Amino acid sequence: MESDLVGVSRDLDARTVLDAYRAGVFPMGGGRAITWHCPRVRAVIPLDAVRVPRSLSRRMRRGGFEITCDTAFGEVMLGCAGRQDTWIDARILRVYQELYESGDAHSLEVWVDGALAAGIYGVQIGGAFFAESKFHRVTDMSKIALVKLADRLRLSGFDLLEVQYVTPHLARFGAVGMGFDEYLRRVEHAAGLRRRF
Repeated sequence: MESDLVGVSRDLDARTVLDAYRAGVFPMGGGRAITWHCPRVRAVIPLDAVRVPRSLSRRMRRGGFEITCDTAFGEVMLGCAGRQDTWIDARILRVYQELYESGDAHSLEVWVDGALAAGIYGVQIGGAFFAESKFHRVTDMSKIALVKLADRLRLSGFDLLEVQYVTPHLARFGAVGMGFDEYLRRVEHAAGLRRRF
């Protein structure tokens, strides 16, 4: 498989990250250098065709969880970083916190019994949302976070939900691959929309 690595840098800043997303590139940390990635096939979840597995639909109907947005961004990022092998390092945490503070990054949280059970975060440019990572502490809650994020974006008139790579897990929710040229056209269109998360 062709490498998606297109560059490295020692550090990064919020403006560079936003410009990179517009160009179809995103950063990853976890090593000495920041690596910049540009998969030639991009995973997107069509907001009008999100699939909810039957077992998850049953779990969602049972309730017992609460959804919030932008109330625990830092905690969500730390939850996503709390894995043995993670690309979310101190540089990534710092820059995405800056993006959150400027209104360019957002999180969706799932709470169970008053505790943070799962979350997902990403970057917004206009009507495009670039989902970065999700985590869970309670079974099925990160899946619920993804579905609720897609619902929120659809209801808010967003045009694009990007999830980087098609995986069997994401394909269960309707993720499909999109060629890079078409993806950039979609990003350009979506970025020109005025949407509120």
